[in-house]
Amino acid sequence: MALAGSVVELQASSVKKKTAVSRSWILLDHYGKGTVLDADKYAIMRLVQIHARDLRILDPLLSYPSTILGREKVIVLNLEHIKAIITADEVLLRDPTDDDVVPIVEELRRRLPKVSAAEQGQGEEEACAQDGEGGEENEFPFEIRALEVLFEAICSFLDARTRELETSAYPALDELTSKISSRNLDRVRKLKCAMTRLTIRVQKIRDELENLLDDDDDMADLYLSRKLAASSSPTSSSDAPYWLYGSPNTGSKRHKSSRASGTTVQRENDVEELEMLLEAYFMQIDGTLNKLATLREYIDDTEDYINIQVNFRNNYFVDFKLLLSEKEGVKV
Repeated sequence: MALAGSVVELQASSVKKKTAVSRSWILLDHYGKGTVLDADKYAIMRLVQIHARDLRILDPLLSYPSTILGREKVIVLNLEHIKAIITADEVLLRDPTDDDVVPIVEELRRRLPKVSAAEQGQGEEEACAQDGEGGEENEFPFEIRALEVLFEAICSFLDARTRELETSAYPALDELTSKISSRNLDRVRKLKCAMTRLTIRVQKIRDELENLLDDDDDMADLYLSRKLAASSSPTSSSDAPYWLYGSPNTGSKRHKSSRASGTTVQRENDVEELEMLLEAYFMQIDGTLNKLATLREYIDDTEDYINIQVNFRNNYFVDFKLLLSEKEGVKV
């Protein structure tokens, strides 16, 4: 689905329609070229042929959890500050001027384009030799390459926030154990609140990736190029890349004994490559969650230590008060 031809019409309709709230988007094609759009939700719905209920999860005014939706022609992603719509040959990314989104746009520009014609000509003989030896070119379709960039960005973002929190939290906790004061207690309280909020955010991303990995049908839905090619020319596979008509994976959870027809082979096409990619980011986000769990344990241990100290001091004052009372009673 080529969207570039509809951009001019979209921009013109956005100028005419001022009743709906417009948002800034950037449209990146498979060459990495970007077009900034100021469009409302109705224009975006017409442009990518998406339902309002699916576009609603990208609304910043509504509180929706992290979501990855695979539809017939698009993938909708809501991952923290990354709110994107991916088609088979374009990426729509919201708020491209945001400080956290700008690096993602640059990375998409760099990694979305395929190998240039000159480089492809130079490496053609090499690739043929590899294919002759039974090797396959490890090249994902456009939408999976875009997903890879976005997953990498959100995992790196959350890991960076976790490291920043660790840098502030551990010294603050050590200072509190050495000196119990209102200032140090308030500082640790704020850090604990920040850690709890960050843990919830990381957990949501981890749960979404885990749900996706647990269902091969959901992973297969992310192959937009495969579905597009199957609907246009389901019987022609001579020039198709390996990810389009690859042989089924016998280790897949969706493996079935009856795969006689070509259509069955195409529908049961394995998702092992995508599964390995998602598992890599799942492990990364799980590692971030483990860092936060370790920090929480350290905070809990510090709280226990502080409570022991406070109880000890309270008992000391109670004993001291009893001692004074006994001495006063003896004098009388």
